[in-house]
Amino acid sequence: MIKAMLAAAALPALLFATGAAAQDNDAPKEPRRFRVGVGPQVTPDHPGSDKVSVSPLFNLSTARGDTPFDFSAADQSASIDLVDTGGFAFGPAFNLEGSRRRDETDLPVDEVGVSAEVGGFAQFWLGSSIRARGELRKGVSGHKGLVGNIMLDYVARDGDKWLFSVGPRVSLSDNKYQDAYFGVNPAAALRTGLAPYNPGGGVHAVGAGATTIFQIDRSWGIYGYAKYDRLVSDAADSPIVRTIGSRNQFSGGAALTFTFGGGR
Repeated sequence: MIKAMLAAAALPALLFATGAAAQDNDAPKEPRRFRVGVGPQVTPDHPGSDKVSVSPLFNLSTARGDTPFDFSAADQSASIDLVDTGGFAFGPAFNLEGSRRRDETDLPVDEVGVSAEVGGFAQFWLGSSIRARGELRKGVSGHKGLVGNIMLDYVARDGDKWLFSVGPRVSLSDNKYQDAYFGVNPAAALRTGLAPYNPGGGVHAVGAGATTIFQIDRSWGIYGYAKYDRLVSDAADSPIVRTIGSRNQFSGGAALTFTFGGGR
């Protein structure tokens, strides 16, 4: 999928910029470590689809010295910490949503181009184990709507030896986003035989996500994630979803990680 390929190309630069910005004023600077993960993942073809596609999974983390790598949920957007106090952070966030083409669906519904989403995030930690994060992004292409995500994660870890996180997810969007993926205008109704449908904005999915990392030895490790979303409200009632799609949205992936640097 285009989304996965572009995200894989952009994420290393974004995450490197995040780490560099956060460490510019450290004195003295400890050696930087990198953890790179590459593998396959499966994701829905597009929001509301009953089909999944296999695409590359890429993960990059950086840290200095013996400081553990920061926690990052697999389903959060690429972001840059403009402010990071340890317990609170915010900054810009970026995401890419794949296209929906007529030749990928069972009926000639309206196409949606690749959606580049730009916005921001804020997150805070409740102690050392609970992280809350919110994102709001605007599609500058494709659906051109507003979409937001609310995430709550319980994080258990032993430094960088192993990590496991799990928590609920809520996805929200405006009527422009929902109309792009779940609406049926009169012209599309004539082409497809589906009833015209004009969804509103609000919560369109609820679910849960989990991420795990296990370090096999000093250099090699395993990274994986799983996520389930259930379409609700106007999105769930869409004739597109009920006829040729699915309310159940699954994604997941696994990667082999390699850690290097840090004066090894």
